[in-house]
Amino acid sequence: MITIYTPEEVEKIAAAGRLTADTLSMLEKEVKPGISTLELDEMAEKFIRDRGGIPSCKGYEGYPATLCTSVNDTVVHGIPSARKILKKGDIISLDLVVELNGYMGDSCITVPVGHTNKKNLQLIKATEGALFAGIKQAVIGNTVGDIGHAVESYVKPYGYGVLREYVGHGIGIGMHEDPEVPNYGTPGHGPRLEEGMCICIEPMITMGRPEVCWLDDDWTVVTRDGSLSAHYENTILITEGEPRILSLTCDNE
Repeated sequence: MITIYTPEEVEKIAAAGRLTADTLSMLEKEVKPGISTLELDEMAEKFIRDRGGIPSCKGYEGYPATLCTSVNDTVVHGIPSARKILKKGDIISLDLVVELNGYMGDSCITVPVGHTNKKNLQLIKATEGALFAGIKQAVIGNTVGDIGHAVESYVKPYGYGVLREYVGHGIGIGMHEDPEVPNYGTPGHGPRLEEGMCICIEPMITMGRPEVCWLDDDWTVVTRDGSLSAHYENTILITEGEPRILSLTCDNE
């Protein structure tokens, strides 16, 4: 069932989204060669708890950490580890859900570790561009199919793969709510967007083929062909006008 949130509830979701974005902004500055993904995770948890939030992923269906730290060919759900040391030229996706006063915010960014090559930077830029192409379609009267079609159409000229197994979703008092928001689709198909809906749009794009496989930890998802992957996400409110991004830092609101 799709939930329509009141203006008061929306502001609570926005507060959670703001803390999510502020945490990712802090982490982006800390990403550098030689740091472990566990160190980033510990920084994130402290930052969130110091501001009254709860790291929603930690303990969710047994997930052991605050962040998902997905490096290079890891698409999603990379588990932070003291043994995973970032190297110059890597790319890392930082995916985070924060609960604040009973409401959720969800966002993801992909950043280079130090200097990386032009192909990797193009993948990152195209994935972020696909996110905003999808956001433009998040207006009253459109459907989730319009969003997915926009995302897929944006990256198709690059020859990139679009993940099928994982999709965007509704959000609010729950981390994953209806509707599902795929990164592919047919215009005019799927649930229709209404004012007060809160959704997460999150392109997961691979440099090669879209097929993935799961590691033995039952969480980490990697590209089957070993190609690199990027991931961007924002929490979006459907309004009577332009879509509103709820996962913005205080400085960008």
